[in-house]
Amino acid sequence: MKALIIFCFLALVGDLAAQNHSITVVVKNVKDAHGNVAVALFNNEKDFMKHRFDGKIIEAKPGEVQVVFENVPPGPYAISVMHDENQNNELDSNLIGIPKEGFGFSNNAMGAFGPPSFEKASFTCPVSQVITVTLKYM
Repeated sequence: MKALIIFCFLALVGDLAAQNHSITVVVKNVKDAHGNVAVALFNNEKDFMKHRFDGKIIEAKPGEVQVVFENVPPGPYAISVMHDENQNNELDSNLIGIPKEGFGFSNNAMGAFGPPSFEKASFTCPVSQVITVTLKYM
C-alpha cells in the first residue's frame, strides 16, 4: 500500500512537471552590438508593462538573438523587448516621447501612442513554442 501511494505521488509530480513548457523568443532586427537586449514575459493584463513574470537580459549582437524561458506554466502571456543600447535599463525617448532605442512586442503588436494592449500582444502557452519579435527603431 505504501509503495502504491509513493508511486501515485511520483506520477502526480511528473504530470505537474510535464505541464510546464518553454517559450523561446527570437528577437530579429537587432541594429548593432551596443548594450543589451532585455526580454520581459508578462502573464496578465494587470501587470503588463509594470511587473514582469520573468525576464532575461542578453548581450546585443547585430541581426538576431534568442532567449529561452523554461518551466512556463500554461496560460496567457505577452512579451516586450527592448534594445537597451546604453545599458541604463530604460527605453530612452526624445522630447516628444518617440523611442530612441529598439523595441518590440509579441505578435509584433503596436499601440497608437505607447505600448499595445495585453490583448493585442498576448498568446496562449499550452505547449512549448517559439515567438518571434522584430525590433522597431524610429
